[in-house]
Amino acid sequence: MNIQKNLILGIESSCDETAAAVVEDGRRILSNIVASQIAIHRNFGGVVPEIASREHLRQIVPVVREAIQQAGISLSVLDAIAVTRGPGLIGALLVGVTYGKTLALALDKPLIAVNHLEGHVHAVFLEAHATGGLRPELPAVCLIVSGGHTVIYEVKSESTNGVMQFSYSRIGGTRDDAAGEAYDKVARLLALGYPGGPVMDKLAVHGNPNAIRFAEPKIRGSIHDFSFSGIKTAVLYHIQKHPELQPEIAARKEALLRGERSADALRKLCTTATLDLVASFQRSVVDNLVTSTLAAAQELSANSVLVSGGVAANSELRATFEREAKKLGVEVFFPSRALSTDNAAMIAAAGYSRFAAGHFEDATLDPVANLPLA
Repeated sequence: MNIQKNLILGIESSCDETAAAVVEDGRRILSNIVASQIAIHRNFGGVVPEIASREHLRQIVPVVREAIQQAGISLSVLDAIAVTRGPGLIGALLVGVTYGKTLALALDKPLIAVNHLEGHVHAVFLEAHATGGLRPELPAVCLIVSGGHTVIYEVKSESTNGVMQFSYSRIGGTRDDAAGEAYDKVARLLALGYPGGPVMDKLAVHGNPNAIRFAEPKIRGSIHDFSFSGIKTAVLYHIQKHPELQPEIAARKEALLRGERSADALRKLCTTATLDLVASFQRSVVDNLVTSTLAAAQELSANSVLVSGGVAANSELRATFEREAKKLGVEVFFPSRALSTDNAAMIAAAGYSRFAAGHFEDATLDPVANLPLA
């Protein structure tokens, strides 16, 4: 007996990656194409919204075409189109939403709106399906941590037509900079290139994480909220108090201009003092993220902890979560590094559950830059 498989095309354009993917039944990834704009925005030290929008316009058609070809299917056999509605950069979102609406109308296929943050939750479950490993048990606490988001949700579920439907309650989040944004800003201060997170993660292993003690942020209100602007400012003051760091910062700036951006190349231009500063910064950020998230998990008696988003690829964050969660007897789950960063497979997977529930949109769908997850 042939069992009907549902094929969802996911489209993601919330920031600076133009992505498209085809996922079968919300579980099996048939293709997952990402066109990154890092090389373009690197010259500006961060994402320039207007440039991101123009690049999405240039990339969206070939990226979708490649996703369809790699999946070995035709557009006609798709069952639905899932697009990221928000949150994100409004111009970037508009490109993906407009293309998704046009494609759905032309093919006479259902259109599904997906919250980008929900996509990151589904990335964890996609990973479990792909590896055949343990599946996270709900209710769970999920930390979504990236360049644009640092937020904790409680995730619950119920079954609709045999398909798991998730519900979300916001537990806490950043009051200012996202964790990934703090990494990028500190990397800019130290001339370590953009994006800063991957390079700083590799450099941190060569420094002493206890060399500098950064004060923990004092936040009124939720004990699960974060603040990273203070530690960024503390790094700035530390650099100002140590003028002897300026020659090596200048040397690294010259290296970056020459295209020498690898962690190995930059490490040769870092003194012990800089490596200690990087390691201490990372330790402070990681401890803050882990402590608040696990405290929420204990408070809510969560069965699992999920960690997703671009910063979830950080090696120290993963190691610290696994070590501390084990002490509490809680299982922690991450997506693969490829599924941690922005991608369209997670959008297609999240779209599948909405497809099964019959939650469709029409041509009036508009992007929402600050779309809440509920």
